Amino acid sequence: MTEYAQRFASIANQFTDRVDAVSTQAWNNPSPCQGWAARDIVAHLVEWIPGFFTNTAELTFPVGPSVERDPVGAWANLRDTLQGFLDDPAIALHEFDAPMGRMSVEQAIDMIVTGDVFLHTWDLARSAGLDETLDPIEVVRMFQGMEPMDEALRASGHYGPRLIVPDSADPQTKLLAFVGRDGTRNS
Repeated sequence: MTEYAQRFASIANQFTDRVDAVSTQAWNNPSPCQGWAARDIVAHLVEWIPGFFTNTAELTFPVGPSVERDPVGAWANLRDTLQGFLDDPAIALHEFDAPMGRMSVEQAIDMIVTGDVFLHTWDLARSAGLDETLDPIEVVRMFQGMEPMDEALRASGHYGPRLIVPDSADPQTKLLAFVGRDGTRNS
């Protein structure tokens, strides 16, 4: 298993743990993503990821359950498909022209999917009242990778304004503030 496949598996498993723990009633709870409910977090991933890779890398995604009826199954279908792509060297190493430049499928998944799933793990946990703790090694890795690209990331419109936190804040709070989320612990 490559580093990309391992990182995706680890982060996807953490998201899966949260998805599996969301109560039926909590799927309609508001999320930290303005205008979204918990269910919309899964819908976002299930919609944009196949759309992106179908249009750019010409990959085929199997039709899965609808997020409205079965958010757990919809996520599992996407997760298993992506892991299958990463575990198949012929697909993982397939190069294509992405908006970020020429790259392999595994590089694209690592660059844009794994991080999105990682951050949305916190969003889903916050929405559903679950454990909000993110993998501390990935928190530091992501923050260090994103911070030098602050202006470009902010211009993309995918992140809210950076929130100000004290220098003494823990790394997870700093990362969440960087992407515009208030990561202070609920009490």
